[in-house]
Amino acid sequence: MDLASAKTWRQGARGTVVFTNGVFDLLHPGHVDILTAARAAGDVLLVGINSDDSVRRLKGPARPVRSEADRAFVIAALECVDCVVVFGEDTPLETITALRPDIVVKGGDYSEDTIVGAREVKSWGGRVVVVPLTPGHSTTSIIEKLSAKD
Repeated sequence: MDLASAKTWRQGARGTVVFTNGVFDLLHPGHVDILTAARAAGDVLLVGINSDDSVRRLKGPARPVRSEADRAFVIAALECVDCVVVFGEDTPLETITALRPDIVVKGGDYSEDTIVGAREVKSWGGRVVVVPLTPGHSTTSIIEKLSAKD
């Protein structure tokens, strides 16, 4: 959904709202671990997904592998996810500020001081959670393995 629809969803959300974000290009166990941990941190999970244009700016012209519609569909189908919002900016700061989650969650490749939106969430009484990475899983490594087989 877009930001306007997500704002409407947010107004009706009850309990502790958790936000995490990513590209989620090729879903792997590391993604699922972070999403499951994020959901466990609160009552509802809102996931931000970078738009295709945003991914190309951040990761280059060969990415994303799958469209934003496909990525959003797959993430939304997970039982632990309550809402998916696609954002076009290079960071989710505008989305976080607009939706005011209670908790923001990122994987262990981030520290609290490098998480976009952490300062804002803490300013309205929220908190930041860093989930340890699942070793041996990354979209980049999957793409590299597939490319090596050609």
